[in-house]
Amino acid sequence: MEESTVSLRQLATTAKHFARRLLTIGENRLELLTVEVQEERERLLHACLVALGVATFGLLAGLTFTAAIVVMMWAFSPLAVLLTLTALYGGVGIYLYRRLTGLLRDWQTLSASLEQFRKDRACLEKILA
Repeated sequence: MEESTVSLRQLATTAKHFARRLLTIGENRLELLTVEVQEERERLLHACLVALGVATFGLLAGLTFTAAIVVMMWAFSPLAVLLTLTALYGGVGIYLYRRLTGLLRDWQTLSASLEQFRKDRACLEKILA
């Protein structure tokens, strides 16, 4: 009778220890996920603000440059100048669109957290198998 009580106590102690460890691992992973979400949010906000500044000042520079070229070449052929500038700006727009789609395709959100969850799952499968 004493042997079964001792083994039940050991089993209960081991189960409690395992549960505590599992909760600690879960807490650590949740903290990692929280930190990564905050970093992603700050990075995205910073990228949006920089992109807004680039777009604003790029537009202003483009407008003044276009006006200067049109005024300078008006005597030659106003239509040719405007069509050339339209083609140039359209080409740059297409190039930037392709770069943006490439960036969005390769974007990895919360990669460290996902990798850690994969490692944890593999470890638990190895222990429980």
